Amino acid sequence: MRTLAIETATEACSIALFEGSDMVLLDYRHETIGRGHQEKLVPMIAGLPDKGRASRILVSLGPGSFTGVRIGLAAARALGIAWRAEVLGYPTLALVAAAAGEDTVAPLTICMHAGHGQFFLQNFDSDRQPEDQIRSLTPEEAKQGTRHHFICGNRASQLASLFADNRVSREILPDARKTGLLSADQFIQDLVPLYGRDPDAKLPV
Repeated sequence: MRTLAIETATEACSIALFEGSDMVLLDYRHETIGRGHQEKLVPMIAGLPDKGRASRILVSLGPGSFTGVRIGLAAARALGIAWRAEVLGYPTLALVAAAAGEDTVAPLTICMHAGHGQFFLQNFDSDRQPEDQIRSLTPEEAKQGTRHHFICGNRASQLASLFADNRVSREILPDARKTGLLSADQFIQDLVPLYGRDPDAKLPV
């Protein structure tokens, strides 16, 4: 069994191809591009062995960039149909927490860019299981919602700077190579984007 992992929820465009149930990494691509995931993603997959063909596809559900999440999901769904592959989603913040677990066994807070001057925030225990729901918060609200000394994510240093007790921070982007660190219960069959907040555009009342 081969698994293709797709991560496009942030400024990183990242894919990885794994072999077997123990997720042995065969090849990967990881670029920090800001925007332009739509142009980058398919050529990156095509550059993998066997053009990335897999019997299972893992794709980020966000939260993060609305456009990036939708691009990744659209590609995963299309490849799933073409290859008759199983397609599962996973939360981006859980992936960042799992990757951070390679550096520490301590519980941690994940802080990611949410736009509009806000942060996506979620706390994780030492087993990298979520302690609360993903929330989009102002910096001050995020400070109040931070439970742990160790903060990780692409806005970790900004959040850590709000504290006077020298919180430990690590700037990190989600990386498709780390999907093998996720637990089985973090894979989701319902491929609904996790936006983390209400849509910016609202229907008139």
